[in-house]
Amino acid sequence: MDQCRHTLEQHNWNIEAAVQDRLNEQEGVPSVFNPPPSRPLQVNTADHRIYSYVVSRPQPRGLLGWGYYLIMLPFRFTYYTILDIFRFALRFIRPDPRNRVTDPVGDIVSFMHSFEEKYGRAHPVFYLGTYSQALNDAKRELRFLLVYLHGDDHQDSDEFCRNTLCAPEVISLINTRMLFWACSTNKPEGYRVSQALRENTYPFLAMIMLKDRRMTVVGRLEGLIQPDDLINQLTFIMDANQTYLVSERLEREERNQTQVLRQQQDEAYLASLRADQEKERKKREERERKRRKEEEVQQQKLAEERRRRNLQEEKERKLECLPPEPSPDDPESVKIIFKLPNDSRVERRFHFSQSLTVIHDFLFSLKESPEKFQIEANFPRRVLPCLPSEEWPNPPTLQEAGLSHTEVLFVQDLTDE
Repeated sequence: MDQCRHTLEQHNWNIEAAVQDRLNEQEGVPSVFNPPPSRPLQVNTADHRIYSYVVSRPQPRGLLGWGYYLIMLPFRFTYYTILDIFRFALRFIRPDPRNRVTDPVGDIVSFMHSFEEKYGRAHPVFYLGTYSQALNDAKRELRFLLVYLHGDDHQDSDEFCRNTLCAPEVISLINTRMLFWACSTNKPEGYRVSQALRENTYPFLAMIMLKDRRMTVVGRLEGLIQPDDLINQLTFIMDANQTYLVSERLEREERNQTQVLRQQQDEAYLASLRADQEKERKKREERERKRRKEEEVQQQKLAEERRRRNLQEEKERKLECLPPEPSPDDPESVKIIFKLPNDSRVERRFHFSQSLTVIHDFLFSLKESPEKFQIEANFPRRVLPCLPSEEWPNPPTLQEAGLSHTEVLFVQDLTDE
């Protein structure tokens, strides 16, 4: 609400002008309250091919007409001379306020209201925006722009507005075939445009269009022109320059097609590039996966080698630590036959006083024995506690385990459990 109120206050609470200015901003045209740095209006007025049509005031007719003209001539000359001297002197006292444009849209709206109060609401549709915005819209839409500069002090302005500009056929032509921008030269915005277009007399009309990629004045109509004559002149100017608009439309369509084609090519290239990047990414990921897998396999091989080496070293250490085998004549010796998981048999003598751990160490030191195993007796069937446990912190001796002088023990493989 604060933004809306601020915008309306900028436009003196004129909702039509505020809406037009906001729409122009949305179309990319700078707001009149945030204008670009002041610079000359970019309109080509120096083309020697500009069509110019000037309507001179009718000459006096008859003796009475010439007599009236000669009598009024000194008074008219004196009036305009004094007025020009007064304006010239006033410039030194007070700068011309028209040189400072502060509210261009307000100037347009004020002129439109005064025009409607004086001549009625039947008139061509006024462009509610600045002159620069009208140029931009005409350029973007590839339309003719008719500019009317109103001289409030000129004697022919009133008749032109009332009888020519408000004629139904003139209104129809202007509304259907061109944009119409108008302002009084007494307003700063109108005065700025008059300096750019350099009119000679009033009423003044200028036809502007996009020609050779520049906004160019292609026709100037000056003086009191009648409705039919105005329609003929405007039609002639438009017909004479229509080919430029057609050519510009074709060029713009070609540029748009080229731009669309380039955009499609860029999109196709980007899609192809993304596909290639995705393929390359997948290849990198596959290479990385293979590398990691090879590293894993290598690590597993190294770990297996280390494990086997450690196991072999442990077997050798256990073998070195085994007590010597008792002689067969030793009454305290025990002959044990071991049946291994691979159906092979191993025989060795042990002493009754030796711990069951010695039996386990002996079997562990054998190459054909599994890494993990347990030793079982058949009669009665039981597992011998060869290693320390909670139940047997210190494994029993062969005698305590109830072994006889000759025993057959079974080695069960526990490696996969």
